[in-house]
Amino acid sequence: MSEKEVKVVLSNKEGQLGFSFTRGGLREGAGRKAIGMTKKVSVTLPQVLWDRLENEQEAKRLSRSELMRDIIEAYYAGSH
Repeated sequence: MSEKEVKVVLSNKEGQLGFSFTRGGLREGAGRKAIGMTKKVSVTLPQVLWDRLENEQEAKRLSRSELMRDIIEAYYAGSH
């Protein structure tokens, strides 16, 4: 197998496929640790709010998910 080839391997998790390069491979416990359950959602906001979110995201160097999580956590911390 050349250095640029990719192989598809089966993970220990049901229904999961993984990709590995010529070195390494899937390892139990490797990768980013989960912080909770992932659910995909769609949010419709006015452009002015999207602009504010994007500006804050850039200023704080956060991903969109991190910023939204921070906003939601702050909301619930305020006992709403």
